[in-house]
Amino acid sequence: MKRRNRLMWTVCALAAGLVVAAPALSQDYPNKTVKMVVPYAPGGLPDTMSRIIGHRVGEALGQQFVIENRPGAGGIAGCEAVAKAAPDGYTLLIADVGQLAINPALYSKLSYDPMRDFTPVSLAGIAPIFLAVSVSVPVNSLAELIKFAKANPGRLTYGSSGTGSIHHLNMEALKSGVSIDLVHVPYKGAGQSIPALVAGQVSMVPAALPALSAHIKAGKVKLLAVNTQKRSAQAPDVPTVAEVTGLADYHYPAEIGVLATAGTPKAIVDRLSAEIAKAVRHPDTVQRFTNLGIEIVGGTPEEYAAIMRSGLEKYAKVVKAAKVKID
Repeated sequence: MKRRNRLMWTVCALAAGLVVAAPALSQDYPNKTVKMVVPYAPGGLPDTMSRIIGHRVGEALGQQFVIENRPGAGGIAGCEAVAKAAPDGYTLLIADVGQLAINPALYSKLSYDPMRDFTPVSLAGIAPIFLAVSVSVPVNSLAELIKFAKANPGRLTYGSSGTGSIHHLNMEALKSGVSIDLVHVPYKGAGQSIPALVAGQVSMVPAALPALSAHIKAGKVKLLAVNTQKRSAQAPDVPTVAEVTGLADYHYPAEIGVLATAGTPKAIVDRLSAEIAKAVRHPDTVQRFTNLGIEIVGGTPEEYAAIMRSGLEKYAKVVKAAKVKID
């Protein structure tokens, strides 16, 4: 009996020690370099955002935040690395809707589960996607485009940054939502699709505003709509797809956020989230993000988790309706 009591006392003492140790570790965070994994090559939007955020948060927390680019397979390689990392807040992922909502719908066998393997930290920002048409298309509004497409099924084409990309699925959601027939022309990124639009090789392209601005000013393309629920401050005169079509749930911007490995202590997640919210609202960050076509969010982990769940449901429906599969 005495031995059993001693054993129980030892177990309780160890458990109490772990409870005390966890907050202590969280309060000490970070005490070494933090790695931010970007599942893209250097130079893209998530990469640029990660460097801006990492610099600001690193300054605030007194530690260096280094960027590690792990491109490949639609971002799968980078996500795998963070999913397998220690849940201590020293390996973070900056990802977009492609890795967190589109990949699970496209791949029947994915090596990670967004909701199981990651802890959302903060949705840093969103990049609205605008629908631009060639000046050769005889329409000046989304309503006119839909009417023209219905009268000329299969005549209009749209370019995207690749099969299964956010731009491709944006258009597939529009096609099914308003029952029009458009022909998809996939390219290897916006660097090819937008020149094709300007040259009149495709009828329309969904893209971020900074990539279109020079061509709009030159009178080569026309903006018809934006894919967010509210009008974008970048182009407040451009209506949303939802207000023109009545598709109330049409909301497919590029959402870019920060995540930690599942199991990371809540105190660390909450601290990171608070610092990221401050970082993205810094005047310098706001200006730089605006130049990139990004609208600030900086929400809580709970808000980001809800957005991730909604994205998974939306893109699963779009991919199923479009019959798109990568494997």
